[in-house]
Amino acid sequence: MKDRVAYFGIFTALALIFSYVETLIPISFGIPGVKLGLANLIIVIVLYKTALKDACMLSVVRVLLAGFLFGNYFSIIYSLAGALLSLFVMAMLKKAGGFSVIGVSIAGGVSHNIGQLIVAMLVVETFQVAYYVPVLLTAGLITGCVIGILAQEMLRRLLHWRIGS
Repeated sequence: MKDRVAYFGIFTALALIFSYVETLIPISFGIPGVKLGLANLIIVIVLYKTALKDACMLSVVRVLLAGFLFGNYFSIIYSLAGALLSLFVMAMLKKAGGFSVIGVSIAGGVSHNIGQLIVAMLVVETFQVAYYVPVLLTAGLITGCVIGILAQEMLRRLLHWRIGS
């Protein structure tokens, strides 16, 4: 039990560090809300190495802490919607089998952006923001692929490591 708490603290710290580093990257994609999603690297690894409940708790804690530290109320709502939908989709694809880590991560990246777009539609009370779908799907595909490649490599290196349930 102590090991699980310690690992959870480490994963939370890493996800927060990656969230912070992402705020420092001077790359502007010119598209509001599009980021690399570096913290999602930790979420994907935890999804594959621990129980789903641990990945879910980490995802929620990371979004809340990062929002309070580096964002605002709206960033928390948008991020939480994207994170929960993304985690649900990734967990279902992982459970179904037949998908690589990269494929699961791509689906997570795309669904994260879809979750945020759904919240945007509810906030502005119009479906006209749907014009943004192609851009967000492309961004989710690219960032999900990058995170998936990194996660696959890290998981390969952590082949025999697992936290007890």
